[in-house]
Amino acid sequence: MDRHNEMHDKIIIQDFLDLQSYSRSSISIEGTKWNTSVPYLLGNTLDVHSKGIILRAFEQFGLKSCINFIPRQNEDYFIHIQKLGGCYSYVGKFFPGGQNVSIGSGCAFVHIVEHELLHALGFFHEQSRYDRDDHVTIIWENIQEGFERNFDKVSEDYSSLLNTSYDYTSVMHYDKDAFSNGNGSTIITKQPEFQDVIGNSIEMSSTDALELNRLYHCDASVSFLDHCSFEDESLCEMSVCSRSSAGWQRVSRADGGPHSDHTYLGTDSQGRKKEDCHGFFMHFSTITGEEWDSARLTTRRMTPGRTCQVQCLQFYYYYSGNETDQLNIWIREFDSEEDTEGTRRLMGQITGSPAEYWQFHHVPLNATKTFQVEFEARKGPGSSSGGFSVDDINLSETECPHQTWQIRNFEEVLNTSNYGTILYSPKYYSIDGYGYQILLQLLNTFFGVRVRLVSGDYDDTLEWPLAWRQITARMLDQNPHMQLRLSRERSLTTDPVLISGAYSHSIE
Repeated sequence: MDRHNEMHDKIIIQDFLDLQSYSRSSISIEGTKWNTSVPYLLGNTLDVHSKGIILRAFEQFGLKSCINFIPRQNEDYFIHIQKLGGCYSYVGKFFPGGQNVSIGSGCAFVHIVEHELLHALGFFHEQSRYDRDDHVTIIWENIQEGFERNFDKVSEDYSSLLNTSYDYTSVMHYDKDAFSNGNGSTIITKQPEFQDVIGNSIEMSSTDALELNRLYHCDASVSFLDHCSFEDESLCEMSVCSRSSAGWQRVSRADGGPHSDHTYLGTDSQGRKKEDCHGFFMHFSTITGEEWDSARLTTRRMTPGRTCQVQCLQFYYYYSGNETDQLNIWIREFDSEEDTEGTRRLMGQITGSPAEYWQFHHVPLNATKTFQVEFEARKGPGSSSGGFSVDDINLSETECPHQTWQIRNFEEVLNTSNYGTILYSPKYYSIDGYGYQILLQLLNTFFGVRVRLVSGDYDDTLEWPLAWRQITARMLDQNPHMQLRLSRERSLTTDPVLISGAYSHSIE
Protein backbone atom coordinates (compact mmCIF):
# COMPACT_ATOMS: atom_id res chain seq x y z
CA MET A 1 0.00 0.00 0.00
CA ASP A 2 0.98 3.65 -0.22
CA ARG A 3 3.01 4.08 2.96
CA HIS A 4 3.10 7.92 2.92
CA ASN A 5 6.67 7.59 4.23
CA GLU A 6 7.32 11.17 5.26
CA MET A 7 4.06 11.48 7.13
CA HIS A 8 4.36 7.92 8.42
CA ASP A 9 7.55 8.85 10.31
CA LYS A 10 5.83 11.84 11.83
CA ILE A 11 2.85 9.75 12.89
CA ILE A 12 5.03 7.25 14.72
CA ILE A 13 7.18 9.86 16.41
CA GLN A 14 4.18 11.67 17.87
CA ASP A 15 2.28 8.48 18.57
CA PHE A 16 1.74 8.71 22.32
CA LEU A 17 2.52 11.18 25.06
CA ASP A 18 4.12 10.32 28.38
CA LEU A 19 3.24 11.99 31.63
CA GLN A 20 6.24 12.29 33.93
CA SER A 21 4.25 11.21 36.96
CA TYR A 22 2.51 8.36 35.14
CA SER A 23 5.41 6.66 33.41
CA ARG A 24 4.17 3.17 34.22
CA SER A 25 1.77 1.20 32.04
CA SER A 26 -1.77 2.35 32.61
CA ILE A 27 -2.93 -1.21 32.00
CA SER A 28 -2.29 -1.95 35.66
CA ILE A 29 -3.76 1.28 37.04
CA GLU A 30 -7.50 0.95 37.58
CA GLY A 31 -7.88 4.69 38.16
CA THR A 32 -6.77 5.52 34.63
CA LYS A 33 -9.43 3.38 32.97
CA TRP A 34 -12.59 4.71 31.40
CA ASN A 35 -16.03 3.20 31.79
CA THR A 36 -17.06 0.96 28.91
CA SER A 37 -19.10 3.89 27.58
CA VAL A 38 -16.52 6.49 26.59
CA PRO A 39 -17.75 10.07 25.96
CA TYR A 40 -16.19 11.85 23.00
CA LEU A 41 -16.30 15.23 21.30
CA LEU A 42 -15.27 15.79 17.68
CA GLY A 43 -13.43 19.09 17.47
CA ASN A 44 -14.23 21.80 14.94
CA THR A 45 -10.72 21.49 13.52
CA LEU A 46 -11.53 18.08 12.03
CA ASP A 47 -12.51 17.97 8.38
CA VAL A 48 -15.49 16.01 7.06
CA HIS A 49 -13.30 13.17 5.78
CA SER A 50 -11.61 12.63 9.16
CA LYS A 51 -14.92 12.69 11.02
CA GLY A 52 -16.26 9.92 8.80
CA ILE A 53 -13.16 7.79 9.41
CA ILE A 54 -13.39 8.30 13.18
CA LEU A 55 -17.03 7.20 13.21
CA ARG A 56 -16.08 4.06 11.29
CA ALA A 57 -13.39 3.31 13.88
CA PHE A 58 -16.01 3.68 16.62
CA GLU A 59 -18.14 1.09 14.81
CA GLN A 60 -15.22 -1.35 14.74
CA PHE A 61 -14.70 -0.96 18.49
CA GLY A 62 -18.39 -1.66 19.01
CA LEU A 63 -18.31 -4.73 16.79
CA LYS A 64 -15.20 -6.30 18.31
CA SER A 65 -15.38 -5.18 21.94
CA CYS A 66 -17.56 -3.88 24.76
CA ILE A 67 -16.27 -0.32 24.35
CA ASN A 68 -18.99 2.06 23.21
CA PHE A 69 -18.00 5.58 22.19
CA ILE A 70 -20.89 7.94 22.94
CA PRO A 71 -21.31 11.67 22.17
CA ARG A 72 -20.37 13.77 25.18
CA GLN A 73 -23.23 15.31 27.14
CA ASN A 74 -21.93 16.98 30.31
CA GLU A 75 -19.28 14.49 31.47
CA ASP A 76 -16.14 15.95 33.06
CA TYR A 77 -13.91 13.31 31.51
CA PHE A 78 -14.17 12.83 27.77
CA ILE A 79 -11.97 12.27 24.73
CA HIS A 80 -11.61 15.40 22.62
CA ILE A 81 -10.58 14.35 19.12
CA GLN A 82 -8.98 17.18 17.19
CA LYS A 83 -6.78 17.85 14.19
CA LEU A 84 -3.56 18.93 15.86
CA GLY A 85 0.08 18.34 14.92
CA GLY A 86 0.26 14.69 13.93
CA CYS A 87 -1.38 11.64 15.45
CA TYR A 88 -1.01 11.05 19.17
CA SER A 89 -2.76 10.30 22.42
CA TYR A 90 -2.06 10.10 26.11
CA VAL A 91 -2.08 6.58 27.51
CA GLY A 92 -5.08 6.08 29.76
CA LYS A 93 -7.60 8.49 31.27
CA PHE A 94 -6.07 11.48 33.03
CA PHE A 95 -7.53 14.90 32.29
CA PRO A 96 -10.96 16.41 33.01
CA GLY A 97 -12.28 18.99 30.61
CA GLY A 98 -11.42 17.02 27.49
CA GLN A 99 -8.39 14.81 26.88
CA ASN A 100 -6.87 15.42 23.46
CA VAL A 101 -6.46 12.73 20.84
CA SER A 102 -4.95 14.18 17.68
CA ILE A 103 -5.89 12.91 14.24
CA GLY A 104 -3.79 15.26 12.17
CA SER A 105 -2.96 15.57 8.50
CA GLY A 106 -2.35 12.20 6.85
CA CYS A 107 -3.73 10.29 9.82
CA ALA A 108 -7.34 9.72 8.76
CA PHE A 109 -7.21 5.95 8.42
CA VAL A 110 -9.26 3.55 10.51
CA HIS A 111 -6.23 1.59 11.73
CA ILE A 112 -4.48 4.80 12.87
CA VAL A 113 -7.58 6.06 14.67
CA GLU A 114 -7.96 2.66 16.36
CA HIS A 115 -4.29 2.77 17.35
CA GLU A 116 -4.59 6.17 19.01
CA LEU A 117 -7.85 5.32 20.74
CA LEU A 118 -6.30 2.15 22.15
CA HIS A 119 -3.60 4.35 23.65
CA ALA A 120 -6.31 6.50 25.22
CA LEU A 121 -7.99 3.35 26.54
CA GLY A 122 -4.79 2.29 28.30
CA PHE A 123 -2.47 0.43 25.92
CA PHE A 124 1.17 0.91 25.02
CA HIS A 125 2.72 -0.62 21.91
CA GLU A 126 2.87 -4.37 21.46
CA GLN A 127 6.66 -4.38 21.23
CA SER A 128 6.78 -2.68 24.65
CA ARG A 129 5.63 -5.89 26.35
CA TYR A 130 8.11 -7.16 28.91
CA ASP A 131 8.25 -10.53 27.11
CA ARG A 132 8.97 -9.00 23.72
CA ASP A 133 12.56 -10.32 23.55
CA ASP A 134 11.13 -13.82 23.14
CA HIS A 135 9.40 -12.70 19.97
CA VAL A 136 11.33 -9.84 18.37
CA THR A 137 14.89 -8.54 18.29
CA ILE A 138 15.48 -4.79 18.46
CA ILE A 139 18.37 -3.65 16.25
CA TRP A 140 19.49 -0.70 18.36
CA GLU A 141 22.23 0.47 15.99
CA ASN A 142 19.62 1.01 13.25
CA ILE A 143 17.44 3.35 15.36
CA GLN A 144 17.57 7.08 14.71
CA GLU A 145 19.56 8.86 17.37
CA GLY A 146 17.32 10.29 20.07
CA PHE A 147 14.45 7.87 19.52
CA GLU A 148 15.80 4.84 21.34
CA ARG A 149 13.36 5.31 24.21
CA ASN A 150 10.49 4.46 21.88
CA PHE A 151 11.72 0.87 22.02
CA ASP A 152 11.86 0.61 25.81
CA LYS A 153 10.00 -2.23 27.46
CA VAL A 154 7.37 -1.68 30.17
CA SER A 155 8.40 -3.49 33.33
CA GLU A 156 6.50 -6.53 34.58
CA ASP A 157 6.03 -4.62 37.84
CA TYR A 158 3.92 -1.98 36.10
CA SER A 159 2.06 -3.80 33.35
CA SER A 160 0.04 -6.88 32.57
CA LEU A 161 0.01 -9.14 29.52
CA LEU A 162 -3.64 -9.86 30.27
CA ASN A 163 -2.92 -13.56 29.75
CA THR A 164 -2.51 -13.18 26.00
CA SER A 165 0.21 -14.30 23.61
CA TYR A 166 2.43 -11.87 21.73
CA ASP A 167 0.49 -10.57 18.73
CA TYR A 168 2.42 -9.85 15.53
CA THR A 169 -0.83 -8.71 13.89
CA SER A 170 -1.67 -6.15 16.58
CA VAL A 171 -2.65 -2.69 15.39
CA MET A 172 -0.38 -1.50 18.23
CA HIS A 173 2.79 -3.03 16.75
CA TYR A 174 5.51 -0.94 15.09
CA ASP A 175 6.51 -1.96 11.59
CA LYS A 176 9.90 -3.46 10.83
CA ASP A 177 11.47 -0.14 9.77
CA ALA A 178 10.04 2.14 12.47
CA PHE A 179 12.50 4.95 13.34
CA SER A 180 15.14 3.45 11.04
CA ASN A 181 18.23 5.56 10.38
CA GLY A 182 18.47 4.06 6.91
CA ASN A 183 20.86 1.25 7.79
CA GLY A 184 18.21 -1.47 7.94
CA SER A 185 15.23 -2.67 9.91
CA THR A 186 14.86 -1.81 13.59
CA ILE A 187 12.69 -4.81 14.48
CA ILE A 188 13.33 -8.42 13.46
CA THR A 189 10.68 -11.02 14.27
CA LYS A 190 11.85 -14.33 15.74
CA GLN A 191 9.35 -16.01 13.40
CA PRO A 192 10.46 -14.84 9.93
CA GLU A 193 7.04 -15.26 8.34
CA PHE A 194 5.80 -12.31 10.42
CA GLN A 195 8.56 -9.89 9.41
CA ASP A 196 6.36 -8.25 6.78
CA VAL A 197 3.23 -8.60 8.91
CA ILE A 198 4.14 -6.38 11.87
CA GLY A 199 2.93 -2.83 11.53
CA ASN A 200 0.59 -3.64 8.67
CA SER A 201 -2.08 -1.03 8.17
CA ILE A 202 -5.14 -3.19 8.60
CA GLU A 203 -7.30 -2.96 11.71
CA MET A 204 -7.60 -4.00 15.34
CA SER A 205 -6.79 -7.70 15.69
CA SER A 206 -8.81 -10.28 17.58
CA THR A 207 -6.13 -10.31 20.29
CA ASP A 208 -6.30 -6.52 20.58
CA ALA A 209 -10.04 -6.89 21.16
CA LEU A 210 -9.54 -9.74 23.63
CA GLU A 211 -7.07 -7.66 25.66
CA LEU A 212 -9.43 -4.71 25.59
CA ASN A 213 -12.33 -6.77 26.90
CA ARG A 214 -10.16 -8.32 29.60
CA LEU A 215 -8.85 -4.95 30.71
CA TYR A 216 -12.40 -3.66 31.01
CA HIS A 217 -13.73 -6.89 32.56
CA CYS A 218 -16.33 -7.72 29.94
CA ASP A 219 -16.86 -10.40 27.32
CA ALA A 220 -19.71 -8.92 25.30
CA SER A 221 -19.86 -6.76 22.20
CA VAL A 222 -21.78 -3.56 21.62
CA SER A 223 -23.10 -4.53 18.19
CA PHE A 224 -22.30 -8.19 17.46
CA LEU A 225 -25.25 -10.59 17.77
CA ASP A 226 -24.51 -14.03 16.35
CA HIS A 227 -22.31 -16.24 14.17
CA CYS A 228 -22.65 -19.78 12.87
CA SER A 229 -20.46 -21.93 10.62
CA PHE A 230 -22.35 -25.16 11.45
CA GLU A 231 -19.23 -26.95 12.65
CA ASP A 232 -21.13 -28.14 15.72
CA GLU A 233 -24.14 -30.45 15.61
CA SER A 234 -26.03 -28.02 17.85
CA LEU A 235 -26.40 -25.72 14.80
CA CYS A 236 -25.69 -22.72 17.05
CA GLU A 237 -29.11 -23.16 18.70
CA MET A 238 -30.83 -22.90 15.32
CA SER A 239 -33.88 -25.04 14.64
CA VAL A 240 -35.22 -26.69 11.48
CA CYS A 241 -38.81 -27.15 10.37
CA SER A 242 -39.81 -28.79 7.09
CA ARG A 243 -42.78 -29.20 4.77
CA SER A 244 -40.82 -31.52 2.49
CA SER A 245 -39.28 -34.98 2.70
CA ALA A 246 -35.74 -33.56 2.80
CA GLY A 247 -35.67 -30.24 4.63
CA TRP A 248 -32.52 -28.43 5.76
CA GLN A 249 -29.68 -30.87 6.43
CA ARG A 250 -26.20 -30.39 7.89
CA VAL A 251 -23.79 -31.85 5.34
CA SER A 252 -20.15 -31.62 4.21
CA ARG A 253 -21.00 -31.93 0.49
CA ALA A 254 -24.18 -31.94 -1.59
CA ASP A 255 -25.34 -33.50 -4.86
CA GLY A 256 -25.08 -30.86 -7.56
CA GLY A 257 -22.69 -28.84 -5.39
CA PRO A 258 -21.13 -27.50 -3.36
CA HIS A 259 -18.48 -30.12 -2.72
CA SER A 260 -16.98 -28.21 0.21
CA ASP A 261 -18.28 -25.81 2.80
CA HIS A 262 -17.31 -22.16 2.58
CA THR A 263 -15.44 -22.02 5.90
CA TYR A 264 -12.53 -24.13 4.66
CA LEU A 265 -12.14 -22.77 1.15
CA GLY A 266 -8.74 -21.45 0.07
CA THR A 267 -5.67 -21.69 2.29
CA ASP A 268 -5.01 -21.35 5.99
CA SER A 269 -2.69 -18.82 7.66
CA GLN A 270 0.33 -21.02 6.84
CA GLY A 271 -0.51 -21.19 3.14
CA ARG A 272 -1.70 -24.80 3.26
CA LYS A 273 -4.63 -25.85 1.11
CA LYS A 274 -7.86 -26.18 3.04
CA GLU A 275 -9.41 -28.75 0.71
CA ASP A 276 -8.23 -31.48 3.08
CA CYS A 277 -10.44 -29.96 5.79
CA HIS A 278 -14.08 -30.94 5.65
CA GLY A 279 -16.43 -28.54 7.35
CA PHE A 280 -20.19 -28.45 7.35
CA PHE A 281 -22.95 -26.28 5.94
CA MET A 282 -26.75 -26.37 5.70
CA HIS A 283 -28.32 -27.64 2.48
CA PHE A 284 -31.88 -27.82 1.15
CA SER A 285 -32.18 -30.12 -1.87
CA THR A 286 -34.67 -29.34 -4.62
CA ILE A 287 -33.77 -32.42 -6.70
CA THR A 288 -36.78 -34.32 -5.36
CA GLY A 289 -40.02 -33.31 -3.72
CA GLU A 290 -43.18 -31.49 -4.72
CA GLU A 291 -43.52 -28.03 -6.22
CA TRP A 292 -43.29 -25.33 -3.51
CA ASP A 293 -42.12 -27.74 -0.83
CA SER A 294 -40.41 -25.60 1.80
CA ALA A 295 -38.26 -25.77 4.92
CA ARG A 296 -37.21 -23.21 7.52
CA LEU A 297 -33.89 -22.77 9.30
CA THR A 298 -34.48 -20.46 12.27
CA THR A 299 -32.02 -18.71 14.58
CA ARG A 300 -32.38 -18.37 18.32
CA ARG A 301 -34.21 -15.34 19.69
CA MET A 302 -32.15 -12.17 19.94
CA THR A 303 -32.94 -8.75 21.38
CA PRO A 304 -31.53 -5.54 19.84
CA GLY A 305 -29.40 -3.57 22.28
CA ARG A 306 -28.84 -0.39 20.30
CA THR A 307 -31.27 2.43 19.71
CA CYS A 308 -30.53 2.65 15.97
CA GLN A 309 -32.84 -0.31 15.19
CA VAL A 310 -30.60 -1.40 12.33
CA GLN A 311 -29.17 -4.88 11.84
CA CYS A 312 -27.18 -6.55 9.10
CA LEU A 313 -27.40 -10.22 8.21
CA GLN A 314 -24.52 -11.53 6.14
CA PHE A 315 -23.93 -15.06 4.90
CA TYR A 316 -22.58 -17.12 2.03
CA TYR A 317 -24.91 -19.13 -0.17
CA TYR A 318 -24.45 -21.67 -2.95
CA TYR A 319 -27.24 -21.94 -5.51
CA SER A 320 -27.20 -25.11 -7.63
CA GLY A 321 -30.93 -25.69 -8.17
CA ASN A 322 -33.54 -24.47 -10.63
CA GLU A 323 -33.85 -20.74 -11.36
CA THR A 324 -37.38 -20.81 -9.93
CA ASP A 325 -36.23 -22.06 -6.51
CA GLN A 326 -36.35 -19.47 -3.74
CA LEU A 327 -34.40 -18.61 -0.62
CA ASN A 328 -36.49 -16.19 1.44
CA ILE A 329 -35.16 -14.28 4.44
CA TRP A 330 -37.73 -13.45 7.12
CA ILE A 331 -37.64 -11.94 10.56
CA ARG A 332 -40.17 -12.87 13.21
CA GLU A 333 -40.64 -10.32 16.03
CA PHE A 334 -42.13 -11.15 19.43
CA ASP A 335 -44.04 -8.93 21.83
CA SER A 336 -43.05 -10.94 24.93
CA GLU A 337 -41.39 -14.15 26.11
CA GLU A 338 -44.83 -15.77 26.13
CA ASP A 339 -45.48 -14.82 22.50
CA THR A 340 -44.88 -17.99 20.46
CA GLU A 341 -46.22 -16.84 17.08
CA GLY A 342 -44.76 -13.38 16.62
CA THR A 343 -45.09 -11.16 13.57
CA ARG A 344 -43.34 -12.35 10.41
CA ARG A 345 -41.92 -10.00 7.75
CA LEU A 346 -40.11 -10.79 4.50
CA MET A 347 -36.74 -8.97 4.33
CA GLY A 348 -35.08 -10.45 1.24
CA GLN A 349 -35.26 -13.10 -1.47
CA ILE A 350 -32.69 -14.94 -3.60
CA THR A 351 -33.77 -16.53 -6.88
CA GLY A 352 -32.69 -16.50 -10.53
CA SER A 353 -29.69 -18.07 -12.24
CA PRO A 354 -27.67 -20.68 -10.31
CA ALA A 355 -23.88 -20.32 -9.95
CA GLU A 356 -21.14 -22.84 -9.21
CA TYR A 357 -19.48 -20.95 -6.38
CA TRP A 358 -20.22 -19.56 -2.91
CA GLN A 359 -21.68 -16.05 -3.08
CA PHE A 360 -21.51 -13.37 -0.40
CA HIS A 361 -24.82 -11.77 0.52
CA HIS A 362 -26.17 -9.07 2.86
CA VAL A 363 -29.73 -8.47 4.01
CA PRO A 364 -30.54 -5.24 5.92
CA LEU A 365 -32.91 -5.83 8.86
CA ASN A 366 -34.85 -3.41 11.04
CA ALA A 367 -36.09 -5.37 14.05
CA THR A 368 -37.31 -3.20 16.94
CA LYS A 369 -37.93 -5.97 19.49
CA THR A 370 -36.85 -9.54 20.24
CA PHE A 371 -36.63 -11.40 16.93
CA GLN A 372 -35.53 -14.47 15.01
CA VAL A 373 -34.17 -14.77 11.48
CA GLU A 374 -35.66 -17.47 9.25
CA PHE A 375 -34.03 -18.92 6.13
CA GLU A 376 -36.94 -20.36 4.14
CA ALA A 377 -36.00 -22.48 1.12
CA ARG A 378 -38.72 -23.32 -1.43
CA LYS A 379 -38.64 -25.71 -4.38
CA GLY A 380 -39.91 -24.06 -7.54
CA PRO A 381 -41.44 -25.67 -10.64
CA GLY A 382 -39.07 -27.39 -13.02
CA SER A 383 -36.28 -29.92 -12.66
CA SER A 384 -33.28 -29.32 -10.42
CA SER A 385 -29.81 -30.81 -10.07
CA GLY A 386 -29.03 -29.26 -6.67
CA GLY A 387 -30.57 -26.81 -4.24
CA PHE A 388 -29.69 -24.03 -1.78
CA SER A 389 -26.82 -24.07 0.71
CA VAL A 390 -25.90 -21.51 3.39
CA ASP A 391 -22.78 -21.14 5.54
CA ASP A 392 -20.85 -18.68 7.71
CA ILE A 393 -23.76 -16.60 8.98
CA ASN A 394 -23.02 -13.36 10.84
CA LEU A 395 -25.53 -10.98 12.39
CA SER A 396 -24.71 -7.58 13.85
CA GLU A 397 -26.36 -4.31 14.83
CA THR A 398 -24.56 -2.40 12.10
CA GLU A 399 -25.46 -0.96 8.73
CA CYS A 400 -25.03 -3.32 5.79
CA PRO A 401 -22.66 -2.40 2.96
CA HIS A 402 -24.60 -0.70 0.21
CA GLN A 403 -22.99 -2.83 -2.50
CA THR A 404 -20.86 -5.98 -2.75
CA TRP A 405 -18.47 -6.67 -5.63
CA GLN A 406 -17.26 -10.26 -5.48
CA ILE A 407 -14.23 -10.99 -7.68
CA ARG A 408 -13.48 -14.70 -7.94
CA ASN A 409 -9.86 -15.92 -7.57
CA PHE A 410 -8.73 -12.34 -7.05
CA GLU A 411 -5.20 -13.20 -5.94
CA GLU A 412 -4.61 -15.11 -9.16
CA VAL A 413 -6.13 -12.30 -11.21
CA LEU A 414 -3.88 -9.77 -9.44
CA ASN A 415 -0.69 -11.77 -9.94
CA THR A 416 -1.26 -12.80 -13.57
CA SER A 417 -2.82 -9.69 -15.11
CA ASN A 418 -0.74 -7.23 -17.11
CA TYR A 419 0.65 -4.38 -15.04
CA GLY A 420 -1.85 -1.53 -15.02
CA THR A 421 -4.90 -3.63 -15.94
CA ILE A 422 -8.10 -1.97 -14.72
CA LEU A 423 -11.13 -3.88 -13.46
CA TYR A 424 -14.46 -2.06 -13.60
CA SER A 425 -17.30 -2.81 -11.22
CA PRO A 426 -20.94 -2.78 -12.33
CA LYS A 427 -22.71 0.56 -12.09
CA TYR A 428 -23.97 1.17 -8.57
CA TYR A 429 -26.37 3.73 -7.15
CA SER A 430 -26.06 5.52 -3.83
CA ILE A 431 -29.08 5.69 -1.53
CA ASP A 432 -29.98 9.10 -2.94
CA GLY A 433 -29.58 8.08 -6.57
CA TYR A 434 -26.04 9.01 -7.69
CA GLY A 435 -24.46 6.58 -10.16
CA TYR A 436 -20.88 5.50 -9.46
CA GLN A 437 -18.35 2.84 -10.32
CA ILE A 438 -15.36 1.25 -8.55
CA LEU A 439 -12.08 0.89 -10.47
CA LEU A 440 -9.26 -1.44 -9.42
CA GLN A 441 -5.91 -0.87 -11.11
CA LEU A 442 -3.88 -4.08 -10.83
CA LEU A 443 -0.17 -3.56 -10.24
CA ASN A 444 1.02 -7.17 -9.75
CA THR A 445 1.64 -7.18 -5.97
CA PHE A 446 -0.77 -4.40 -5.05
CA PHE A 447 -3.70 -2.55 -6.53
CA GLY A 448 -5.14 0.93 -6.61
CA VAL A 449 -8.72 1.75 -5.64
CA ARG A 450 -10.57 4.57 -7.36
CA VAL A 451 -14.16 5.72 -7.56
CA ARG A 452 -15.79 7.70 -10.35
CA LEU A 453 -19.24 9.15 -10.80
CA VAL A 454 -21.08 7.90 -13.89
CA SER A 455 -24.25 9.03 -15.60
CA GLY A 456 -27.38 7.60 -14.05
CA ASP A 457 -31.14 7.52 -14.30
CA TYR A 458 -31.72 10.33 -11.82
CA ASP A 459 -29.08 12.90 -12.82
CA ASP A 460 -31.60 15.58 -13.79
CA THR A 461 -33.08 15.64 -10.29
CA LEU A 462 -29.84 15.51 -8.29
CA GLU A 463 -27.74 18.29 -6.80
CA TRP A 464 -24.39 18.99 -8.49
CA PRO A 465 -21.52 19.09 -7.76
CA LEU A 466 -21.67 16.14 -5.38
CA ALA A 467 -19.85 17.53 -2.34
CA TRP A 468 -18.73 15.96 0.93
CA ARG A 469 -19.87 12.41 0.38
CA GLN A 470 -17.71 9.59 1.67
CA ILE A 471 -17.40 6.13 0.16
CA THR A 472 -15.46 3.31 1.81
CA ALA A 473 -14.07 0.32 -0.08
CA ARG A 474 -13.47 -2.60 2.28
CA MET A 475 -11.33 -5.50 1.07
CA LEU A 476 -12.94 -8.30 3.05
CA ASP A 477 -10.82 -10.77 4.96
CA GLN A 478 -12.04 -14.33 4.38
CA ASN A 479 -12.26 -15.33 8.04
CA PRO A 480 -15.79 -16.74 8.45
CA HIS A 481 -16.30 -14.95 11.79
CA MET A 482 -16.76 -11.21 11.31
CA GLN A 483 -15.21 -10.32 14.69
CA LEU A 484 -11.96 -12.10 13.75
CA ARG A 485 -11.47 -10.50 10.36
CA LEU A 486 -8.53 -8.28 9.47
CA SER A 487 -9.89 -6.36 6.51
CA ARG A 488 -8.26 -3.45 4.75
CA GLU A 489 -10.34 -0.45 3.90
CA ARG A 490 -9.85 2.93 2.31
CA SER A 491 -12.27 5.84 2.25
CA LEU A 492 -12.63 8.64 -0.28
CA THR A 493 -14.48 11.90 0.25
CA THR A 494 -15.70 14.15 -2.55
CA ASP A 495 -14.37 17.69 -2.34
CA PRO A 496 -15.84 20.35 -4.66
CA VAL A 497 -12.51 22.21 -4.74
CA LEU A 498 -10.35 19.26 -5.83
CA ILE A 499 -10.46 17.63 -9.24
CA SER A 500 -9.18 14.02 -9.25
CA GLY A 501 -6.56 11.77 -7.70
CA ALA A 502 -6.43 13.54 -4.37
CA TYR A 503 -7.89 10.64 -2.47
CA SER A 504 -6.73 7.65 -4.52
CA HIS A 505 -5.16 4.82 -2.53
CA SER A 506 -3.18 1.68 -3.19
CA ILE A 507 -3.52 -1.62 -1.34
CA GLU A 508 -0.92 -4.35 -0.93
